[in-house]
Amino acid sequence: MALKIVETSLRDGHQSLMATRMTTKDILSIVPELDKAGFHALEVWGGATFDACLRFLDEDPWERLREIKKLAPNTKLQMLFRGQNILGYRHYPDDIVEKFVQKSIENGIDIIRIFDALNDIRNLKSAVDATKKYGGHCQIALSYTTSPVHTIEYYVKLAKEVEEMGADSLCIKDMAGILLPDDAFKLITQLKKNTKLPINLHGHATAGIMEATYLKAIEAGVDIIDTALSPLSGGTSQVSTESFCYILKDTKYDPKLNIDFLNQAAAKLTVIKDQAIKDGTLNPKALTANPSILEYQVPGGMLSNLMSQLREQNQMDDYEKVLKEVPIIRKDLGYPPLVTPMSQMIGTQALMNVMTQNPYKIVSKEIKEYLHGLYGKAPAKVDPMLLTKIIGDDKVITHRPADDLKPEFENLKKKYGDFAKSDEDLLSIALFGKVAISFLEKKYKQTHEPRKEVYAFSVTIGGDAS
Repeated sequence: MALKIVETSLRDGHQSLMATRMTTKDILSIVPELDKAGFHALEVWGGATFDACLRFLDEDPWERLREIKKLAPNTKLQMLFRGQNILGYRHYPDDIVEKFVQKSIENGIDIIRIFDALNDIRNLKSAVDATKKYGGHCQIALSYTTSPVHTIEYYVKLAKEVEEMGADSLCIKDMAGILLPDDAFKLITQLKKNTKLPINLHGHATAGIMEATYLKAIEAGVDIIDTALSPLSGGTSQVSTESFCYILKDTKYDPKLNIDFLNQAAAKLTVIKDQAIKDGTLNPKALTANPSILEYQVPGGMLSNLMSQLREQNQMDDYEKVLKEVPIIRKDLGYPPLVTPMSQMIGTQALMNVMTQNPYKIVSKEIKEYLHGLYGKAPAKVDPMLLTKIIGDDKVITHRPADDLKPEFENLKKKYGDFAKSDEDLLSIALFGKVAISFLEKKYKQTHEPRKEVYAFSVTIGGDAS
């Protein structure tokens, strides 16, 4: 059966290599060719793209989506959705999750890929239910990592649960690029035996093994892979789309993409990439393979973030110590996968442990909230001595964290209804607070005067929404 391919250049490609700085103008210049190439889907939205539009590019992410949709009548559009975190960094109440899903589909999204950093499927339910309600394709992604608890049996069990939950397809999301070829063959083989869901493998080329991993996954029957157009492939991004077209040409897996349209799109994207290298947006180091991540299991984006923080503290000599601290903290915390927001939280804790030379002397607010259960259920038992040391006898919640959150959307309407022009504006404010308000003030050339009513979220675990 022909393999299906999701093209990621316009979301994960530039998020992984260019800090998500491709402008809407640049993106729209490439969409027509990609739309004619024959992809299963184009991943164009979600992840960090929404935040980057508002915070750095002064662009409306909703307008970007609508414009892409106009230029892609033949291909499904896909987005990445962080479960109860939506596209932000804290848990949002169910009414915000449902409204965001509804508006994403209305504005052009066909496939919503939903994941949770801890693989706690309770944190997926609200987004899954909304996607089904509003007619979208619901793809549930399981964050891939390795640990004593992250076995093939663990992923098969979760796959059965998400199939029962109503998923239309399943994704194995290897954000660090650490899934070894033979492990991929065994994992995909067992998933195909135990679920009827189409299986999508999402991997990064960071460690330099992903081409081999994809080939073994294809042998095992994977249905869909994610690739990026060659100028934004390799390194911390996905493997090259064109390369896989040639690898699979004239085999039973041949995706039969139109190479002429791919070449036309790649030529345009090369100009954008060259400019990004010239102005420093793209560091060429991000394009090289880094097999050392297979030892520490650290995603490429997290590595670059750690190096940046160490340079700021003039502590680059501690780089290896920090890397060695990461797996220790993961074990202490119950082996959470290193994906947003857990990767940032654990990376920062590793830095603090090394710099103070006294583990957990300083603990971030987010780690404390994780230990209180506010992010969901840890994959494995948290070290009991560490738990007592940090939160003492505090209550640890065992129910779904969002059950404690009160609805917010109607309160947002009351507070911002005379300023925001649409429900989409209100959702931007719900997720990114002051950042979104500042953007909308510039967009509408209107200063927002906050009303006197006090408005507060029930739980805040990151971000700066107000």
